[in-house]
Amino acid sequence: MRLIFLSLFTAISTMAIGQDATDIVKRADEKMRGEKSSYSEMTMQIVRPTWQRSVSFKSWSKGTELSLVYISSPAREKGQSFLKINREMWSWNPQMNRTIKLPTSMLSQGWMGSDYTNDDLLNQRSVVTDYTHKILGEETVENSSCYKILLTPKPDAPVVWGKIVMWITKETYLMLKVEYYDEDLMLVKTEIGRELKTMDGRLMPTVYELLPADEPNNKTIVTMNLIKFNIPINDSFFSIQNMTRVR
Repeated sequence: MRLIFLSLFTAISTMAIGQDATDIVKRADEKMRGEKSSYSEMTMQIVRPTWQRSVSFKSWSKGTELSLVYISSPAREKGQSFLKINREMWSWNPQMNRTIKLPTSMLSQGWMGSDYTNDDLLNQRSVVTDYTHKILGEETVENSSCYKILLTPKPDAPVVWGKIVMWITKETYLMLKVEYYDEDLMLVKTEIGRELKTMDGRLMPTVYELLPADEPNNKTIVTMNLIKFNIPINDSFFSIQNMTRVR
């Protein structure tokens, strides 16, 4: 009788944890991009063994389906923009005076020559809707107690990762560490969030460091300079026409 009770309790607990894991990921995702919309200004430093360069950009997003990114520096790349509407993505290059729709095959390519991919920067809804979620346990990251959560792709989900593992703080729902694995479940890169600060009323990491697993001397560092949450913004702002006008 005791073994039956323990088995039943374990099964019920596992079901509850499975339901909670999705809620935790959703809350962490919403905390970073705002429940309705957000505007941010960031600087990205690309570090290589023999060179470094910085790219500054502005980003607007609304919900999980609309986002627009504008490159503000360096001068030779200023004016480039990237648009996401639902699952479709476009890029605009003012020097070529050309708008290009990004095919699915380009999702895994490096964004602006960094260790981030087009999918990382633009496909915001993916971690919530395209994966199942399971709590693996609890660990400490950056002196904070975190849930360790496994994200497994749903069948036929249009994603590039074989699995993702996230460390999300238990009290504040901050993503402090994320590991990305390929289809063969080999670690590809690790992202670390640090330097917690309050921005627009929310405590959040303001520096993100992305470390590729097979290139230990490479890294990309993104610094959050400004962010505003839940700003008024019309859906019409996110258009191919506006890609050429936004500043």
